[in-house]
Amino acid sequence: MADLSKLNDDERRLAELGYKQELNRNWSGFSNFAISFSIISILAGCFTTFGQAWNNGGPVAISWGWPIISAFILIIGFTMSELVSAYPTSGGIYWWASKLGGAKAGYYTGWLNLIGLLAVVASVAYGCATFLDATLSTYSTSWADGYSLTRVFLIFLGILLLSGLLNVFSGHLMAIINNISVWWHVAGASAVVLILVFLPEKHQSMSFVFTERINNSGYADSKYWFLVLPLGFLLTQYTITGYDASAHLSEETQGAANEAAKGIWQSIFYSAIGGWIILLSFLFAVQDPQEVTDAGGFVGAIFTSALSSGWAGTVLLIATAGQFFCTTSCLTSCSRMMFAFSRDGAVPGSRLWSKVNANKVPANAVIVSALISIVITLPALVEVDINGAPVPVAFYAVVSVAVIGLYLAFLIPIWLRWKAGDSWQAGPWNNGQKYKWMNLVAVIEIAVISVYFVLPFTPAAIPGNPDFSWKFVNYAPILTGGALIALWIGWHVSAKNWYTGPKMTIDLPAGVSSADEIKLEHEHKGYLTGEHDA
Repeated sequence: MADLSKLNDDERRLAELGYKQELNRNWSGFSNFAISFSIISILAGCFTTFGQAWNNGGPVAISWGWPIISAFILIIGFTMSELVSAYPTSGGIYWWASKLGGAKAGYYTGWLNLIGLLAVVASVAYGCATFLDATLSTYSTSWADGYSLTRVFLIFLGILLLSGLLNVFSGHLMAIINNISVWWHVAGASAVVLILVFLPEKHQSMSFVFTERINNSGYADSKYWFLVLPLGFLLTQYTITGYDASAHLSEETQGAANEAAKGIWQSIFYSAIGGWIILLSFLFAVQDPQEVTDAGGFVGAIFTSALSSGWAGTVLLIATAGQFFCTTSCLTSCSRMMFAFSRDGAVPGSRLWSKVNANKVPANAVIVSALISIVITLPALVEVDINGAPVPVAFYAVVSVAVIGLYLAFLIPIWLRWKAGDSWQAGPWNNGQKYKWMNLVAVIEIAVISVYFVLPFTPAAIPGNPDFSWKFVNYAPILTGGALIALWIGWHVSAKNWYTGPKMTIDLPAGVSSADEIKLEHEHKGYLTGEHDA
């Protein structure tokens, strides 16, 4: 039988938190950073949601909005790094909330986090499908002439299928793919910037990039600063998200108390710098602003007007590959969250989703995550034009759901940690006394963006407007609000009677009443690895 005293620090800390080591701990610190960096993916968000910022604020929303919002997100990242250092479990966000605020806080946090992650998988995979379709269109005239939402949706299904197969096959394979993804993002983003710097015949002025305002929202210009421009910040807030993956993969990471913490803040920091550079290259390469507007703000319009079809296709191909890497990473993160939440009995069908296959991968959780992502993306089959330009309202709605779900989930443990004050026991990586202002700033920023991103993207989405139609409606508040109501009902009607928070999966030796006593019981043999008989 294994001797607990001979287990490494990661396994012992996991035991202290109540879990035995079920997943393979073969991820390096770099791999942990890599998955969050891949999910943030400047080759995904910067490309797919560029149109949201272009139509709602224009270059100002991008050149100034990106670094300002990035700074706030980095503060959020620091607060989360401190939490994962103390509690390095796959449950991540909801586990922190449960530990700090009890079962109810953990229940709400877990479901918000899971909803956000499912929306992230859906939005990234659909964005990848859109860009793959656009890439093929640059090389085939017949393909471009035959554009259809149905075809894009079928590509979307194929991308999710392939991502699912890669995830089910091996957790170690995903670690390798994420390592490759980092270098693809670095080399690919650099290549895109160099192409846009040297190949276009002309470039926009500094004045255009840093002072030009555009309002294609349909709202009056008088609402630019307090309504239109903040809606454009969705570009940054959506792109730099999903970094909680470093927490969800902490049970598979070596030296997790330090490496998962660094994975969160470093992925935000480097993505913020790289993303700003690539976005500025987009703005400087704009040949005709009206042409971009006519395309609904689609960034591909910049490439096709500034570059030859071959080079435009190359840029789109680089982005598409990056988005596929991002999709596979998102599915990994989402499945680990579902595995952990199901392990604690909080998800219907928990026994299925908490199972691991022969490769020690929660394969069922991978499959159901992909299927749910497909269902919530079905509205994308409805075509929508705003001011005569095609705008993917359904896509932006899913993006909003992702941002709101994830960031509300982040808000709860960040707030609870602030309330705990100096009595809270920090891990090896912590913010010291800076938590007193960092956590408050993080909470306020999340609260503000959560309000903005449930607002209608256009006046035509407001009931009573002469041009009102349901196809214009941002259904983020419907999904988010509906989910919160369902959670409230579910908790009071049922869950409060049986959900008690995270459950221990270890077999405690005789005389040990809780996981907190494990570190005092090193003389007991084998219970962590499953060799101990209860």
